[in-house]
Amino acid sequence: MTKEDIFTDLKKRMAKAVEAFNHELSGLRTGRASLTILDNVKVDYFGNLTPVKGLATLSVPESRTISIQPWDVSQIHAIEKAIQTSGLGLNPSNDGKAIRIVFPPLTEERRKDLVKIARKHGEECKVSIRNTRRDANEDLKKLEKDKKVSQDDLKKHQHEVQDLTDKQIAKIDEILSAKEAEIMEV
Repeated sequence: MTKEDIFTDLKKRMAKAVEAFNHELSGLRTGRASLTILDNVKVDYFGNLTPVKGLATLSVPESRTISIQPWDVSQIHAIEKAIQTSGLGLNPSNDGKAIRIVFPPLTEERRKDLVKIARKHGEECKVSIRNTRRDANEDLKKLEKDKKVSQDDLKKHQHEVQDLTDKQIAKIDEILSAKEAEIMEV
């Protein structure tokens, strides 16, 4: 393994951690309707668990409403049931042809709970990035032990790893602050 391989792997793993964090936050319900909240909802479609977006056209006709237009109307009850049992706290209603989900305004208590959940996801992501930093530093120490880099180069590379880590953690804090502001928005 070379220094370049270590840094390539480090950047890739850190980017994946931030991407996963973004995905986790997109599933958190805010006061506005967002189609990403349904990403993890699976419907039993003839024995296969299928995402809702694979069975219907999804849209946001108003800021607090999601409309779901199933391609196969016979699946409307299965989609409705999957949303009700998803644990998202959504209450869909159907008119026989389409499903509507109206997002009621969040209570202050629920907003604070959502902020706590977002912070928990942020901390998990930071831990993942720190673990990646540790792995890269261990790999760099192996290179130094194998006499592939000097001790001075090792110190320089470890500072580079720390700089990358600091930038990624700052990015997480920035994303988290934006999400907190979105959640607390009335």
